[in-house]
This record gives sequence, C-alpha cells and structure tokens, in this order.
Amino acid sequence: MPILRFVSRHARRLTIAGLVVAVLGAAVILTGELWVRGQARGHVYSEASVPAAPVAIVLGAEVYADGSPSPFLAARLDIARRLYETGKVKAILVSGDHGRWEYDEPGSMQVYLIAHGVPATSIALDYAGFDTYDSCARAKRIFGVTEATIVTQTYHLDRAIALCRTQGIETNGVGDDSVKVYKAPWRNSVIRERGAIVKAVADVLSHRDPVFLGRHETTVEAAVAAS
Repeated sequence: MPILRFVSRHARRLTIAGLVVAVLGAAVILTGELWVRGQARGHVYSEASVPAAPVAIVLGAEVYADGSPSPFLAARLDIARRLYETGKVKAILVSGDHGRWEYDEPGSMQVYLIAHGVPATSIALDYAGFDTYDSCARAKRIFGVTEATIVTQTYHLDRAIALCRTQGIETNGVGDDSVKVYKAPWRNSVIRERGAIVKAVADVLSHRDPVFLGRHETTVEAAVAAS
C-alpha cells in the first residue's frame, strides 16, 4: 500500500540519518581526544618527577553544603599541598565556582589548604573559574601566569593541560586517581569527560572570552614572592 511504502521509506531515511549523526558524533569525540592527548603528551608527571614551577593551579570541584571539599577536590588539594611542601611550587592558585553567594569553591579550597599547613600568603584565589577553559584563560589573562603545574584527577588531566597550553601557559600536570575507590562518581566523571572534550575543542576554536574578565590581579605574583 502507498502509505506503508511511504512509512517504510521515511523510517529508512531516519535510520540512515541517525547513523550518520552517530558516526559524525563519534568522529568529533575521537578527534577531540586525539587533540587533548597530543597536547598533553610529554607533560604528564607524577608528584615526584614533575619539574618545579612557580605556581600550582588547582581546578575546582564539588564543595558540600558545610563548606568542606568533596573527596575529589580534597585529593587535588592534597597534591598541591605536597608540591608546595617539597618546593615543587612556590604558590597555589585555587580556581573554581563562586557564582552564587552561598557556594564558594575557592574559599573552601583556601580554608582547607590553610588548615593543612599552607600559609595564607602563598594562596591566590580565582572566584570565576567556572570551567576548565575559564580557569586557564583567567590564569593567563588576569593573574599573569606563564608557567604552572595543573592539578586535577587523571581522567581530566589531558584536557586541563591542553586548555592551559593553548592559553599560552607552559603547563605540566599531576593527576590523582586515589578517588577511584568511589566507583560510581569516577565512572560518571569519565563518561562526562567525553562531552567536555568536545566543548573544549569548541572553546579553543571559538577563542571565546571567559565569562568574567577584569583588571590584572597581582595575588599570584605576591604569593610567589612571599614564598
């Protein structure tokens, strides 16, 4: 019947279109992953082997309602603290989300570091690090960072290094995988990273400005000088 033939043709076209979209999507993700891996190659280190740098950039992650950092964030901060204690960095820039008054990643990160022995004078805060691209762009354009060690989880590290290097920061990275014991959150983060890589490529290609710019901040320079 004509109606059945029409429905059949329409269904085949939708199936083909769906397959094309799926293939293109997979190609975009694969290209993005190859790009971030290429950018990060030779710049991923252990805590012990990472070259010295003036500053460690710690990227924000979830903070609980009581102000304490999530295990993922605490692990990042502990790496940065140890890098500071061993003289691998002179200062720590904590960069995260403070878009709402009641939610303050950088402030919580600062409190945690001070409680664990890092002097307040060695910590600089970026309250507008709403995503990795913004953190890297602001580190260079607002805080004047030209060389850094970036600290995050291992599944995120290649992308973080790639984005900071495209902003003109000579970047090496140290990653944490101790929180793999939290299996479901780790798995979900790894899955989300695929989409985040696509966004990272789009951000770099568009040369977009971070959400907030502003005047030059001297807090990183002062923190390095104080060490």
